[in-house]
Amino acid sequence: MAFEGLADRLQNTIQKIKGKGKVTEQDVKEMTREVRLALLEADVNFKVVKDFVKKVKERAVGQEVMDSLTPGQQVIKVVKEELTALMGGDQSKIAVSDRPPTVIMMVGLQGAGKTTTTGKLANLLRKKHNRKPLLVAADIYRPAAINQLETLGKQLSMPVFSMGTEVNPVDIAKKGVEQAKENHDEYVIIDTAGRLHVDTDLMDELAQIKDAVKPDEIFLVVDSMTGQDAVNVAENFNDQLDISGVILTKLDGDTRGGAALSIKAVTDKPIKFAGTGEKLDEIEAFHPERMASRILGMGDVLSLIEKAQENVDEKKAKELEQKMRSASFTFDDFLDQMGQVRNMGPLDDLIGMMPGANKMKGMKNLEIDEKQINHVEAIIQSMTAKERQDPSLMNASRKKRIAKGAGRPVSEVNRLLKQFEEMKKMMKQMTNMQQGKKGKKGKGLNFPFM
Repeated sequence: MAFEGLADRLQNTIQKIKGKGKVTEQDVKEMTREVRLALLEADVNFKVVKDFVKKVKERAVGQEVMDSLTPGQQVIKVVKEELTALMGGDQSKIAVSDRPPTVIMMVGLQGAGKTTTTGKLANLLRKKHNRKPLLVAADIYRPAAINQLETLGKQLSMPVFSMGTEVNPVDIAKKGVEQAKENHDEYVIIDTAGRLHVDTDLMDELAQIKDAVKPDEIFLVVDSMTGQDAVNVAENFNDQLDISGVILTKLDGDTRGGAALSIKAVTDKPIKFAGTGEKLDEIEAFHPERMASRILGMGDVLSLIEKAQENVDEKKAKELEQKMRSASFTFDDFLDQMGQVRNMGPLDDLIGMMPGANKMKGMKNLEIDEKQINHVEAIIQSMTAKERQDPSLMNASRKKRIAKGAGRPVSEVNRLLKQFEEMKKMMKQMTNMQQGKKGKKGKGLNFPFM
C-alpha cells in the first residue's frame, strides 16, 4: 500500500490516544510530536508539517475535544479532517467544456510516466465515464514517445493523432483539436514533450501550446517516488503554466507519501488522479478523504465497493450463492470467482481497504503471494472439464498428469483438492446451520452472509 511507513507510524501514535476517557494537553503534545516526526520521515515539506501540526494541536486542545464524552476519538477525528484538508478536502473532478471537445494538456518531466498516464486517463474516461477521447502525440523530441502512444492506442482500440517528428508541436496540437471537432470526439488528450529537468525552452513551448489550444485542464504528471523533488517540480510548472491539477504516478510503489501530502499545500492545485499500478486500468480518481482513512487504518470501503461493482458480475454472484447453498460449487466456479476478484486489483491493496485490516491477527504482515495464486489457477486449468465438475474422479495417474501440465509437484495438487473439499464441507455445514435456525427455534447459527 502507498504511504505504508507513514501509515504504520500514524496508526501506532493515534492508537495510544484512541481509548482515552480524558485527554490532557500533555497527551496532545506527545501525539503531535510523533505525528510531526512521522510526516517528516515521509518526506513531507517542512513548512507543510509545521502548519499541519499547529492546526491539529489547536483543535485537539479546544473545547470540541476536551468537553466531549470520547476525547480520544475526537482527537483522531481532528487528525483525519486535517489530513483530508491537507490533500485537498473534497475530490476535484475533471473539467468539462461547454463546447466539446474538452482539451487536456499532459505536462511533466521525462521519466514520470506521462505518456503511459495519457493512455490510462483516456481508458478511464471511456470505461468509467463512457466518453470518446482522441490522443495527440505532440512530443517530437523523443521518437519513442510517438511510437509508445500509438502502441497504447492500438492496445486500447483508441485513435491517436500524430504528424511525425518534423512538425512544430504547436501545429500538431492545433490540428489534433481540429480533427477531434470533425470526428465529434469528446476529449482531446495532448501528450507534450518532457525534459530531464525544467528549462526555458520546454516552458516556452508548453506556453505556446497552451495559448494555441486553450486547454480546459493542464495536468502535471509527477512521480510520487521522487518525494520532495516532485513538489519542487510541481511548484515550477505551476508558476510558469498555472496547472489545473496533478496526477501522481507510482503511488503503489515504495513511496513515503511526501509528494501527495505536500503538493496541494505548496501549489494550491489538487491531485486529481493517481496511478496505482502498471496496467492500463490502474489509475483512479484521487479522493483525499478516502486516502486519509486508509493512512489512518480506517479502511476505504467506498473504493472497495466501487471496484466490486465494476468487476464483479452480479448475476454470476447470485448463481454462486445458490451453488454454495446447495454445496454444488465446482472448480470452474472457483476459477471464475478468482478471476473476478483479481480484476479488482492486487489482493494486498484490497485488504488494505478493509477497515481495521492492519490490526487483524495475521493481517499486519500478510504478504499475498500472487505466484501462489497463479499456481492454483494453473492446476485447475490443467484439469479436464469432467475433473473440474467432479474432483472425486481423481486418481494417482490423473493427479500426476495435472501436476505435469501445471508444472507443479503432485503434493500441491493433493493440497488443493483437500482444501477444496474442506471448503465445500464448511459451506454445507453453514447452510445446514442456517436451515436449522429457520426451521427450529434455538438451533443453528445465523450467518449474515448466508
